[in-house]
Amino acid sequence: MPTRQLDYFTSLVAEDDHFPLTEAAIAVAQHAFPDLDVQHTLDEIDALGNKLKKRITADTSQVQRLQLLKHFFYTELGFGPNANDFYAPENSYLHHVMESRRGIPISLAILMIELGQQIGLKIRGVSFPNHFMMRVSLPQGEIIMDPLNGATYSKDELQTMLDPYLDAKGYRGETALPLSIFLRASSSREILSRFLRNLKLIYSEHERWERLLGIQERLVILLPDAIEEVRDRGLIFAQLEYVRPALQDMQQYISEAPEASDAEEIRSHIATLESQARSH
Repeated sequence: MPTRQLDYFTSLVAEDDHFPLTEAAIAVAQHAFPDLDVQHTLDEIDALGNKLKKRITADTSQVQRLQLLKHFFYTELGFGPNANDFYAPENSYLHHVMESRRGIPISLAILMIELGQQIGLKIRGVSFPNHFMMRVSLPQGEIIMDPLNGATYSKDELQTMLDPYLDAKGYRGETALPLSIFLRASSSREILSRFLRNLKLIYSEHERWERLLGIQERLVILLPDAIEEVRDRGLIFAQLEYVRPALQDMQQYISEAPEASDAEEIRSHIATLESQARSH
């Protein structure tokens, strides 16, 4: 594992108060593109921001700023969904999204949030189930916007989108959860964890263990209190036959979560790995 890149990522996500979401999201791609120049992509985004700022004056209202941003981002620059290959990992790598103009909701949202901030708009991410959203604060009130195309949704439309998720989770009837819970603004750390977990899912499904390890290393760094991420890293190490680090992670998991529902399964993995270690 290239420790220099992991050290850089660690420094970016160390504090919640000064959390450079855009830079950290770009830096995620260094696991797959070790020579990636993060600053170059930041400079590209800033160049777009500077172009947009020239259209703004002190008299430009918040609503006008939002309209300018949407026209610039979706119409002029042509950002949008990668309909042909929505689940390609490249849709989550911001340097690639900048080049292709194609992404998924969360990668496009990170760019919109960054550009919005540069022209004085308050845009925040919303971890809505199954579809990342943006929350824009305007003098007239809050609006929920789709990062794929800039469309805005009413509460009724959002509820209709949410209902299948609530049904699947059994959150209906007496245990019904209000829509507002799912529309709260996410912190930068929460956004980046969802961003990484999207990639984790893609690489897990395709069993690309080396790539998956690069993502999992970053999840362990980003979420130091999430012991299940340490467990998952251990399972990936085991797939790659890195026996010693796999044992360390799984033993740490059992130590900190001895009563976990999968504790016996992990103990079985540990026994198998210990047997392998003795035979080598």
